[in-house]
Amino acid sequence: MKLHAGPGEHLYAVAIREASKLWLTLWVRRSRKGEIFVIIPRADRAWDPHLSYHLDGTVHSKSFNRKFGLPGKRQPLNESFKGSEHLGMFAGHGKSIGAICNPADFSGVVEVEPGVLGPRRGWVAVDLVEPNCEPTDLTTINARIVKQAVFSHALPWVVIRVGQHAELKPASRGAASIEPA
Repeated sequence: MKLHAGPGEHLYAVAIREASKLWLTLWVRRSRKGEIFVIIPRADRAWDPHLSYHLDGTVHSKSFNRKFGLPGKRQPLNESFKGSEHLGMFAGHGKSIGAICNPADFSGVVEVEPGVLGPRRGWVAVDLVEPNCEPTDLTTINARIVKQAVFSHALPWVVIRVGQHAELKPASRGAASIEPA
């Protein structure tokens, strides 16, 4: 993985802290042109799961060099950008790929304590927002935000949130109830 930002680029990492090491689990790249890429590193380089948001507003996801999901058009990434655009919630995190995070390679690092993210637990949400605008409200899906960082190096700003969903717990009389994790 090439993790050094070139001139005019910004890289933002999400890394899991374990003792003295940081394990890279997701990163966002803002290219020199202003395009946004959300990258989930994997040991199998052919996998290469990522989301791309292009200058003209075209958004798509790719994995194994194939587009999937619903590609579409959103706001262009220019001075007319307003409000917020939610890029998704990404799950399936861990140190299994063995990528050590060197904070010097990034414009910013969101450091997460052990137990928040994992292969079956936790998520990272990425939003683009105009200055001082709130990202997409996640409380309607019983999401608990553990950490949030706003990166304002360029417009639109990048907001990265780390959190967990509330867990379903058995309630009396056979019904399930939702409680915070």
